[in-house]
Amino acid sequence: MNTVTTEQYQSNLKPYIEAGQQRAAELGNRGPIQFDENGKLTPDILSAYQRTGFYVFENLIHHAEIDELRSAMTALLDRAPVANGATKDHLGREAFGQEFARPVYSLITPLTDPWGGTDLLNGRHPAQMTQPKVQGDAPKKVVFLMGGMCQIMDAGLRLYGHPKLLSVAASINGDDFVPYNDAIFVKQPGLGGSVAWHQDGVTHWNSRDWDEGIHGFNFQVQLYDTSAYSCLWVVPSTHKQGKLDIKKMVTDNGSEYLPGAVPLHARAGDVTIVNRQALHCSFANTTTDQRISLTFGFHRRQSVLGAQGALSESANAVYDERRIDERSQVISVAIDARAQFYPDEPRFHYQPMTDREAALRFTPENWEKIIKDYNLKDLSI
Repeated sequence: MNTVTTEQYQSNLKPYIEAGQQRAAELGNRGPIQFDENGKLTPDILSAYQRTGFYVFENLIHHAEIDELRSAMTALLDRAPVANGATKDHLGREAFGQEFARPVYSLITPLTDPWGGTDLLNGRHPAQMTQPKVQGDAPKKVVFLMGGMCQIMDAGLRLYGHPKLLSVAASINGDDFVPYNDAIFVKQPGLGGSVAWHQDGVTHWNSRDWDEGIHGFNFQVQLYDTSAYSCLWVVPSTHKQGKLDIKKMVTDNGSEYLPGAVPLHARAGDVTIVNRQALHCSFANTTTDQRISLTFGFHRRQSVLGAQGALSESANAVYDERRIDERSQVISVAIDARAQFYPDEPRFHYQPMTDREAALRFTPENWEKIIKDYNLKDLSI
């Protein structure tokens, strides 16, 4: 059990943080989103993303939408169960989300690293992070992760259909891109756990068709300002290096402060995009920052078609055209949900579904048929 205090933890991190911030400022991979005349990301942004493996789109989501998402998340966190598997919330009410096939909430002991050094998630977090000692009267468990963004809040479904985000997906993965999954990372002030160094990709490391983009990417939409202490960290260009021996890297370095890493600090409304092969982590949140990151990803269609599922929700499933189509219908319903709510905003037209837009509108019937329990059909590689 670690005995380092939160003050010691922050003090130990400080020189690493300062050096990382300086490196981040020199990378040239953050700024407002820009598209060319064809509606695709401009070449300079694509080049910076491909060079480093990540990008920070500044002020992409309007404040009014961020407020909608914050309000929804506040209500959902208030109705969280008191423990994994519990049916009651902190006030003794029925906890939210018990009608869904998969649990909405995942809770952990404050400031811990639930995956590092374990076999969970294909063992892709092989080295555990420092776990500072919780101080004061902290709860026994806190929400760490939430699933099912598109079914647990209408604002989440609308975000999934955001035309600029879907245009980024088309720019990087082609017009016939397909979804991955989604998760909401919750790092409450002074309580949020860490995520050990890892690469997300699982399936294609030894593929003869391997390249730097074969495992897709993730967006993270930031609902609050996050400092370099509480945000995601990435080692630039590691998405080009294949599968790394992360445990050896940490052991040889003598700590989790891997050299060359940079923070993706952001403001509310910023959106980060990270290649799923890039080496990344986040430290325990001992700060006053409230970090809530709505995370969802997309793949190239050819990376998924015929592949075997890699994570728990789809382990051993083979992704054929029907499976891909069923999960991808969520995109079209989300687009229409957004169009109904923001009628003056340009609508994205998702190429695989252009001939079925009328049938894939956001209706109560399609919510039951397509959105409810959609995450049972996630496409994980």
